[in-house]
Amino acid sequence: MDDLVVLEAVPTETEAELICSILRNAGIHCLQRQTSFSGGMTDGLPVGGAREIVVRGEDAGKARETLELRRRS
Repeated sequence: MDDLVVLEAVPTETEAELICSILRNAGIHCLQRQTSFSGGMTDGLPVGGAREIVVRGEDAGKARETLELRRRS
């Protein structure tokens, strides 16, 4: 994935996976990663916590639209 954009941050890995699943079903490549909000607290080891939803820059508009439509329904 080139030109990655953080779409939003969510509090849990479960919520991040749910959002990525919605985006993937809409044909949008997505990944989720640990945020840097708690950097240093776990010596860089992934232990859960806040996650960033990341998409390609070219897909960001469609991704936001997809999530907005989903949240309205």
